[in-house]
Amino acid sequence: MENIDIGKKVETFRKDKGYSSRELARLADITPSMLSQIERGLANPSIQTLKVLAKALDVPTFSFLLEDNDTADLVVRANERKKMTVEHLSYELISPDFTGTMATAIMKVPPQTTSSEKLLSHKGEEVAYVLAGTIKIYLNGEEYTLVEGDSVKIPAHMKHKWENAFDTEASILFSVTPPAF
Repeated sequence: MENIDIGKKVETFRKDKGYSSRELARLADITPSMLSQIERGLANPSIQTLKVLAKALDVPTFSFLLEDNDTADLVVRANERKKMTVEHLSYELISPDFTGTMATAIMKVPPQTTSSEKLLSHKGEEVAYVLAGTIKIYLNGEEYTLVEGDSVKIPAHMKHKWENAFDTEASILFSVTPPAF
């Protein structure tokens, strides 16, 4: 946590809200000089001061303590995607990992295969887009045929399965929140 610049975060949140230093100091019931010292890294705020600043800025207190993301970790190069195979389905993770509130992947379904024998559900809400091929999706027992360019939203806990009853591989881009597959 030594790399976290709490003062810089306070200043950034303040500016994002459009507050002057005096306005925020008044809202947080601290002196303008104390706020100035915090923002410049000359004073370390107490937990109580962080709480009142967070309340005045309408942000969670812990947001001052989060480490900044290394933006390089947010980029996923096409040749560096994480890949996994589950039975005959292959997945390429488009998002960097599963740590956030959403994950995006490409699922490839070979010809004459299904994602599962029966309809399954999971807690995540999903949106899928057909990149290539033709695929059937079953939603609560209703069958739909999707072609390249079609998309579908699958609500959380809805029973569904994918079936490629055709002669070419289907590629499906999908995002799920929270990450679960």
